[in-house]
Amino acid sequence: MKLSGIKIQKEGFLQGDSVVWMILLALCMISIVEVYSASSRMTYSSGHYWGPVVEHTSYVAIGLFITWLIHKMPCKSFKFLSVLGLFVSFILLIVVLFMGSINDAARWIRIFGITIQPSEFAKISLVGTVAMLLATFRDKTTGGASQLAFNCVALLTGVICLLIVGENFSTASIIFIVMFLMTWYAQAPKKWMWIVIISIVAVGGLGYSILKFTPDRTAHKVSELPMLHRFETWSNRIKSGSDLPNDPAEYNIHDNVQVTHARIAVATCNVVGKGPGQSVERDFLPHAVSDFIYAIIIEEAGIEGGILVMFLYLLLLYRAMRIAERCRNRFPAYLAMGLSLMLVVQAMVNMAVSVGAMPVTGQPLPLVSKGGTSTFITCAYIGMILSVSYTAKKIEEKPEQTEI
Repeated sequence: MKLSGIKIQKEGFLQGDSVVWMILLALCMISIVEVYSASSRMTYSSGHYWGPVVEHTSYVAIGLFITWLIHKMPCKSFKFLSVLGLFVSFILLIVVLFMGSINDAARWIRIFGITIQPSEFAKISLVGTVAMLLATFRDKTTGGASQLAFNCVALLTGVICLLIVGENFSTASIIFIVMFLMTWYAQAPKKWMWIVIISIVAVGGLGYSILKFTPDRTAHKVSELPMLHRFETWSNRIKSGSDLPNDPAEYNIHDNVQVTHARIAVATCNVVGKGPGQSVERDFLPHAVSDFIYAIIIEEAGIEGGILVMFLYLLLLYRAMRIAERCRNRFPAYLAMGLSLMLVVQAMVNMAVSVGAMPVTGQPLPLVSKGGTSTFITCAYIGMILSVSYTAKKIEEKPEQTEI
């Protein structure tokens, strides 16, 4: 069977790693339950009791179909699709800088009435393209990725991050971290990897100091510059996370509503949780169904519920590592690792923000937070990982076949 010139594998209805399938279904079920529970504000504003959860359930159903469709494709198809997707993403990221805007940040754009986030497409496309580059250009002496591969990855990552960082610093940071980890995993020249580490520590420390110690009036003036219009927002997020009063009674809960009520949700879970649908803070959190849904999970399911969700993401990373180990060729191995790292790093950032360990970033919890683009792209990640796992298993059973 073929779809738009891409061959679809016929064997079996569900293929690939069974544990990855179970993780996918478990996170989807958690998502539907928690979005239903956390959508009270949306219900009040819309007047439709079942509207938010029905909409989200439809997103999940479409996402599962996307997973099934993509996991039927041979992993060699992802080379062409990644390069094409990166080219399209590059154009969309330029367009969104001039036409897109949500919550004072140019992150979204409407195409044919559909709201999409180009950075999500850029992430998945960049992972595939970087995996291909790292697998193609190898150093004959060391056996690892060559200097040329490192240079190409650095150039592509730098361009994409520069297009994103002004409007979405957290997404650009996650992309950079994942690309760095992929390059390290591919055994790129260690000299340049350490240069990158030292440079990032130095630049990161300088940037943090500037944001933290810049006076509010100066930060406001800097934000009037087009390319730095979110400078004041970044500065406020850094300061709000560190400038806490010694006496809790002096803390103003109205200064930072999201952070405050997320922390209250975590603090009042009573370890075992209040039970499904019993959240109180969902009525006060503006983004309870997206950015701070992990806080609602802890409030209702307790500390053990939060640990379970974290465990599912770590288990996904572990299974991806096992899948990569079974791959005979480098491209599918790097692809599986890159995709899983992108999901897990984003998940850890979201969870850290929800419990107050990081400043607010606006990153959704993959497969759990409400959202169309995020759900679809995340399901595409899982579909590609499943395709790689199925191909690796097939090669083990029939060594005469090849992966690419």
